[in-house]
Amino acid sequence: MINTGKFDKIVVGAGAGFLLPVIISLLFYIFSSGDRTIAEYFGRIVTANILTHVISLCVFSNLFLFLVFNRLDMLQATRGVLGITIFWALVVFAIKFLV
Repeated sequence: MINTGKFDKIVVGAGAGFLLPVIISLLFYIFSSGDRTIAEYFGRIVTANILTHVISLCVFSNLFLFLVFNRLDMLQATRGVLGITIFWALVVFAIKFLV
């Protein structure tokens, strides 16, 4: 049996739920940027009006975290992932409808 007690915290889940989409977006940059700088790459994403699509695709990886934490019975960490996923959803809605 895996001892997950010290990692079963809301802060751990929120941190993982925030960092995983950032890492996924950096992987998108590495594999699809060509010879552009990171500023040019994200500028092109904004110009193409697909920023909300890219953020949503990156946040989709939180589903994996949610299921892993739930399977390991780390319910506090699962709550943190869910909370930060709702935060990302609010960011997407704000960009889509307010900008």
